[in-house]
Amino acid sequence: MDLVPALEEPLKKVLGPATAKVMAEHLGLHSVGDLLHHYPRRYEERGQLTHLADLPMDEHVTVVAQVADARLHTFASAKAPRGKGQRLEVTITDGSGRLQLVFFGHGVHKPHKELLPGTRAMFAGKVSHFNRRLQLAHPAYELLRGDAEETVETWAGALIPIYPATAKLESWKIGKAIQTVLPSAQEAVDPLPESLREGRGLVPLPEALLKIHRPHTKADIADAHARLKWDEAFVLQVALARRRHADAQLPAVPRKPAPEGLLSAFDDRLPFTLTDGQQKVSKEIFDDLATDHPMHRLLQGEVGSGKTLVALRAMLAVVDAGGQAAMLAPTEVLAQQHHRSIVEMMGELAEGGMLGGSEQGTKVTLLTGSMGTAARRQAMLDLVTGEAGIVIGTHALIEDKVQFHDLGLVVVDEQHRFGVEQRDALRGKGKQPPHLLVMTATPIPRTVAMTVFGDLETSVLDQLPAGRSPIASHVVPAADKPHFLTRAWERVREEVENGHQAYVVCPRIGDEEDDPKKARKSAEDEAEKRPPLAVLDIADQLAKGPLSGLRVEVLHGRMHPDDKDAVMRRFAAGETHVLVATTVIEVGVNVPNATAMVIMDADRFGVSQLHQLRGRVGRGTAAGLCLLVSEMPEASPARQRLNAVAATLDGFELSRIDLEQRREGDVLGQAQSGARTSLRVLTVIEDEEIIAEARQEATAVVEADPELTGLPGLRTALDALLDEEREQYLEKG
Repeated sequence: MDLVPALEEPLKKVLGPATAKVMAEHLGLHSVGDLLHHYPRRYEERGQLTHLADLPMDEHVTVVAQVADARLHTFASAKAPRGKGQRLEVTITDGSGRLQLVFFGHGVHKPHKELLPGTRAMFAGKVSHFNRRLQLAHPAYELLRGDAEETVETWAGALIPIYPATAKLESWKIGKAIQTVLPSAQEAVDPLPESLREGRGLVPLPEALLKIHRPHTKADIADAHARLKWDEAFVLQVALARRRHADAQLPAVPRKPAPEGLLSAFDDRLPFTLTDGQQKVSKEIFDDLATDHPMHRLLQGEVGSGKTLVALRAMLAVVDAGGQAAMLAPTEVLAQQHHRSIVEMMGELAEGGMLGGSEQGTKVTLLTGSMGTAARRQAMLDLVTGEAGIVIGTHALIEDKVQFHDLGLVVVDEQHRFGVEQRDALRGKGKQPPHLLVMTATPIPRTVAMTVFGDLETSVLDQLPAGRSPIASHVVPAADKPHFLTRAWERVREEVENGHQAYVVCPRIGDEEDDPKKARKSAEDEAEKRPPLAVLDIADQLAKGPLSGLRVEVLHGRMHPDDKDAVMRRFAAGETHVLVATTVIEVGVNVPNATAMVIMDADRFGVSQLHQLRGRVGRGTAAGLCLLVSEMPEASPARQRLNAVAATLDGFELSRIDLEQRREGDVLGQAQSGARTSLRVLTVIEDEEIIAEARQEATAVVEADPELTGLPGLRTALDALLDEEREQYLEKG
C-alpha cells in the first residue's frame, strides 16, 4: 500500500531471485511493501501447542508440537528389493491429540538424528489420511531449540507468527524474510490524516507493522490490528467517496413526471395500494431523478417485496419526462419474463401508437440476442426513433449497433451478474450520463453494501406486499430417513390435486459430455462418490415413478430460447403440473399458482441462492412449501446451513449467515476488481462500526479536499489500492 522508495524495493534485490520468484508466483508479493503487508494468520505461543485434534483435511498447515516417539522401519520395495527401503515414523503430540509424520528413503537421515523424543518444533505439510489416522508425509520442520541466540533473534518474544504459506514456502521461511525487511517499516508513509489517527488513539503505521510481525504481548497484536483495520477501511472508503464526489459533478437531465401523464394513469390502474416501503423508496428515487446530476441508487429488497413495480414506476416517470428507460436482465428467460409482466401490469398503456392503445401509452420493446433478424431490426428502430419508451433486454442492449433516441434511466437487475464494463457501455449510450438504478434480490448486509456498493445510495424494501403467503421450509434428510423423501413426493401430488403446481430444482442439467477434465472431483464429491443430481435424470424418474400421471416438463439454460419460453408459458398457464429445472428459475419467475418446491441436493447451493429459489413459491394467496433434500449427515456444516435456511425467511439474516461462513473473499473479490480481496485484517461483518465510521471520515476528508493535495501518504496508499486495473474498474463502476 505504501509505495515509497525503501518499500518499493523489489524482493529480488533483498531476498535473492529464488525466494522472490516463489513469493511472486504463489503469494503475489513483489516488493518490500507487499511483504510487510503479508500479515500473520495467527500466533502460536512458544509454551503452547497447536490443537492437533482439529486439523482440517487436505489443507496445508503449520503446527507447533512435541515429538513423542520416532521409529525407523526397513521394508522391501521395487526400488529397494533387498529390504533396504527405509521409512521413519514420528509421532508428535500436543497433549490432546497425536499426529503421525512419515519420511521415506534418503529423506529419513536428518529427521532421524534431529527429531528425538521431547524435541519441540514447528511442522508444516498437507494433512492426509492413512490407515484411518491423520498424517503429514515429508513435512518441513523447524526445531524450536532453547538455545538463546538463534531462536530469540528470529522469534523475538514468546509469540510465533504463523503466516499464510504455501507448499513451496513454509511459514517460518516467510517469517525470516519478513525479519530481513522489517527495518524498512520505519519508512512507511502513514495514509491516515494525523488528526484522525490521534483522535482515535491509533498507533503510527511503522509501529503497527513492527507489532504485527514481532509482537511481545497480545496487547501488541491488538494495537496493530486496530490500526491496520482502520487503514483498510479508510482507504477503501476514500476511494468510494471520491467516486461519489466525481459522480455528483457529472451533468444529467432532470426527469420529472408530467402531472397527469403516464405514471398517474398507471397508478390509477393498479388493483392494490403500494406498501409504505414502496412509497418511501419511490419518493427517494423520484427525488434523485429530479436533480441535475445522475442518480446512482441500489434498490435491494426481500424476495417478493415488489422491486419490479418500484423500478417500473421510475421508468414510467422518465418516459413521462420525455426520456427512455432501459432495463438490463442477466438472462433471456428473465428478460422475457420482465417484458411479459411489465406489459401485463401496464395493459393498454404498453400499446402506445397501436390501435386500442392508450393516448398516454408508450411502446415496451424486448431486445435479446436470439431474436430473429426482422424482429431485432424493428426493435432497434423503435429505440432510435424514440417510439419505444421502455426497452427490456439482455446484454444485446449493449452492442455498438444499438442506439437510443434519449436514454434517461438504466435499471440493472441482479447487479452481481453484470460486469462493470457492461453497465458502463450501456451508460455511454445516453447523450448525457443517464440515471442508474441497480436492483438486487439478494439482501446484502448493510456493511457489505457500504464496502462493495459504497458509491451507490441504498434503498431497502423490507416489507412484503399484502396477500403474500408465508412459506414453510423443511429439511428432508434423504439418507437418514428415506421415507421423508417418499412423503415429499406425496406432498407434491397433494398440491397438484388441490389445483396448484410445483417446482423441482436440481444442480445439474444431465446432458454434459463426459469431459475427462471434469472427472477430477472435489474432495466433497469424492466423499459422496456421486455427481450432483441432474434435471433430465430426475424428471425421467419422477414421471415414471412417484409423479406418474402428472404432466412433468424440464427447463434449463441450454435449451433453445423459444423452447424455454414455450415451457414457461405452459407452466404459467397451468398446463404443466411440475417443472423440473436448474437455477434458471432463481430470480424473477412469477407463477402465483406454484405452491411447492423440492430442491434436490440442496447442500450444493449457497444460502442466498436457496433463499432466492424459495421465493418462487407462495407468490399467490395459497401458502408455500419448500423442501430441502440432502444426503449430508446431520452434524455436517452443510446440514447446519440448510437448517438455518429452513429456520428463517429473513433474507438479511440469511445473508449474514452466508457471509460469516464464506467470509469476504467472494463478496469483495468481484467488487474490488475481480483480482483478490483487498481486505487482509478487516472482516466485513465483525467490523461494522469501523466501516461505518471510516465512511463518515472519508466523506468529510474528500469533501474538504477532493484531490487529497494535503495528504500525500493517503494518495500513495490509494494508488497502491487502485493499481491500474482497479482504477479502471472503479471509474467504470
